[in-house]
Amino acid sequence: MVRFEDLQQSLWDTDCDYGVQPPVTDRVILEAERLLNVALPGSLLDLLRQQNGGRVTSSRNAFSTSGPTLWSADHVPFDGLLGIGHREGTISLLDSPYLVEEWNLPAPVVLVSGEGTCWIGLDYRACGRQGEPSVTWFDADDNSGLALSPDFRSFVEGLTSVGEFESAKSDGFFG
Repeated sequence: MVRFEDLQQSLWDTDCDYGVQPPVTDRVILEAERLLNVALPGSLLDLLRQQNGGRVTSSRNAFSTSGPTLWSADHVPFDGLLGIGHREGTISLLDSPYLVEEWNLPAPVVLVSGEGTCWIGLDYRACGRQGEPSVTWFDADDNSGLALSPDFRSFVEGLTSVGEFESAKSDGFFG
């Protein structure tokens, strides 16, 4: 497992600006926390201060799961991290209230990655809106959730390459 501090600079795919929002400021963070009605984890904010969302490097685009999901037998994808902002044509953390309602996901949750029916979110149900949220995989197709990590920092430290999973190789992702 890689230390969080070592990942802060190497997490991002710097060749791609898809999903990147304008740089965050303390004011933007305070407004996001007010709008979302939660305290965002410091580890998430540390990453967003480096780059405000976007694609992650291929060496950190998956997370190992403790059980199967509709996505895979042993992992979930993590192609990018949502930033904070309103850049046209991209979604952000600020879209979480709408997306949670649209996909009938539990609340309070702040979505940090995903699309369509599959999402990775900061799960505030157990800790309350001001606590340290766990990280959960949500699949709206089967109305399921799978705990991934007790906190965001541990989640980021556990990211790995999708190429390390046998299920990805057998599913034809690397053919």
